[in-house]
Amino acid sequence: MNLTRHQPSIGYGVGVLTFLIALIMRLRLDSTLPAGFPYLTFFPAVILTAFVAGTRPAILCAALSGVAAWYHFIPPFNSFKLDGSSALALGFYVFIVSVDIALLHFMTLATERLRAEREVTAGLYEQQRTMFQELQHRVANNMAFVASLLHLQKRRVREEPAAAAEAFDEATRRIEIMSRVHRRLYDPASLELPVGQYFRELCSDLLETTGARNIVCLVDMPATRLDIAKLMTLSLLVTEVVTNSLKHAFTEGQSGTISLDLQRLDPERLALTIKDDGRGLPQPATSPAVVPKGGGLGTRIVQGLASQLNGHLEVTGDDGVTTRLVFQA
Repeated sequence: MNLTRHQPSIGYGVGVLTFLIALIMRLRLDSTLPAGFPYLTFFPAVILTAFVAGTRPAILCAALSGVAAWYHFIPPFNSFKLDGSSALALGFYVFIVSVDIALLHFMTLATERLRAEREVTAGLYEQQRTMFQELQHRVANNMAFVASLLHLQKRRVREEPAAAAEAFDEATRRIEIMSRVHRRLYDPASLELPVGQYFRELCSDLLETTGARNIVCLVDMPATRLDIAKLMTLSLLVTEVVTNSLKHAFTEGQSGTISLDLQRLDPERLALTIKDDGRGLPQPATSPAVVPKGGGLGTRIVQGLASQLNGHLEVTGDDGVTTRLVFQA
């Protein structure tokens, strides 16, 4: 347990101080101890330093202790003369302190690794708990969205009884799309994707699902972090707008491009622009920066999703259809 790992100078100070205390104690005990105990106080000093201050301060303490024991307590005393017996004593000392320091070093590494794994586990648990709560919240919101969708379709059926089958087919398609978006968004792998890559894969799914072979989807988005709630709502909005473009903007077999662009206007606002180069709106909006009044079910759904984000929605119909949403980041 290295208490000084963030302040190495204190660790080395602990090593030197521990050595000095061990030397003073050994000098005072020298007259009462029998011969043959030159390292009696130094071994505990090295172990204590390794435990408190870490490996390098322990090596410093061990080196100082070895030199002091060699000079003061290994015959011939008060000398650095080296003979066979003193070399054997020093070799024994080096071996013992090396083993002690190595054991404590690996024990410290194992403890730190265990601590890091516990922190990761705790973080994963908290993330899973948060995701579960968010999932429950989003499921409830999605059920409310489905209920609103069915209510809108009910109104359409009441107004046009002959369109009942088409209305149910359209509701089924939208619910299937919502289910696909939900599965993708709550896939753990999707959470690690950059926002741009996430929407590229979403658009690829939509192109594949609708069989639009000649349409290209271009996505230009910076590395932006969005919370799950916003990403879910944006996914549904992008899905609705892109699907409407694929359905209405291009004639059968026509080539075209749908582009998604996300820009940061300021630290608190983002702007999402979805543009196609198709035929444009059937009736141009009275103002280029106003959402067409009324409109079909898709328009009302997009407006509802934009309001969930407290965003400002603009739709223009010149040179294709451009949908622009400004919302809080």
